[in-house]
Amino acid sequence: MTWAEAGVSLTARWRSANGRPAPTRVEVVTDSLTADEANRMASQGIAMLWHGDFHNARQILNAMDRRVGAGKKIAGTPAEKFYRHRQTRSHRARILGLLLIPLDPGPVVPLRRAPDIREAAAEAYGDIGESSVVSLHELVGAIGAHEWRRNGVYVAALQDRIHPHYGTFFPTRSEYVDLVAAAPLPSEALAFDVGTGTGVLAAVLARRGVHRVVATDNEPRAIACAGENFRNLGVQDRAEAVLTDMFPPGRAPLIVCNPPWIPATPHSSLDSAVYDPGSRMLFRFLNELPDHLEPGGEGWLVLSDLAEHLGLRTREDLLAAIEAAGLKVMDRLDTKPTHPKASDRDDPLFEARAAEVTSLWRLVSR
Repeated sequence: MTWAEAGVSLTARWRSANGRPAPTRVEVVTDSLTADEANRMASQGIAMLWHGDFHNARQILNAMDRRVGAGKKIAGTPAEKFYRHRQTRSHRARILGLLLIPLDPGPVVPLRRAPDIREAAAEAYGDIGESSVVSLHELVGAIGAHEWRRNGVYVAALQDRIHPHYGTFFPTRSEYVDLVAAAPLPSEALAFDVGTGTGVLAAVLARRGVHRVVATDNEPRAIACAGENFRNLGVQDRAEAVLTDMFPPGRAPLIVCNPPWIPATPHSSLDSAVYDPGSRMLFRFLNELPDHLEPGGEGWLVLSDLAEHLGLRTREDLLAAIEAAGLKVMDRLDTKPTHPKASDRDDPLFEARAAEVTSLWRLVSR
């Protein structure tokens, strides 16, 4: 990206772990910038390259967030509320993403009172050997993700911690993990975990005694994350992470998949763990599952019905897809979510979240 400073045109590498495009209109700002001015510039599509104190930049970002987050309650049908809520969140991300900071090789932030961001930035952006510019909002997220990775997330089903890498969906909600920990195993010989993410479900299966678990994902970050977690948990002799699209070669007596739950378009690369346009991954898993199941084997589909309560997919759609794939439901295990949003009446999607049920569908070939 390019900007003018003291009458000189300057250029630096634009970096975005979320895949956001480089801003085209950039102005240099300092500590004299107010939050109101920042919001006005951002609303006009002007990116602000910060040349002041790092902590002051954080305060401006927080003040911008308070302003852009203020608004009226969302009305309409559940689906209308969902789409308006997503529009609001997308607008917020766009506005906050226009406050930028420079990175020097290292990487270091060449601003007063800047923290050491080397590990967090490397995890989000990779090697940085040249002058760069990043969104402060995204960098703050990367710093938070680094702390999650360093401290880990306790998983009761494992009696241990999972350490998520940046950009990998991690199990802040335990109910779907608990379902996999409780369902009766059809076999202990082999299992596939399709779309493994951090590898948490594969690790649970390995800890339950499955002799070999092949965990797949099409994201290199996820494969690196799962492999590291398998080593940390001491299950690397039972579980392996393989970079591939959906199923590995061969058949297994147990195949598990926890696809993205919401059939909507991702707004960033990090959204892909939650949003599945047109339920493509869900329906592909169902359609291809019979070709990868051993005779008498089971496919475990772990899925929230939140999309049904939002009016984005019906139960009939799901059952029709199961039948069309040549599958039948042998059993279903249900659980209610316990995460804070399920009881937060101020959440725009409270009614749908309060009614949500997460299920493990035990599927077999007809």
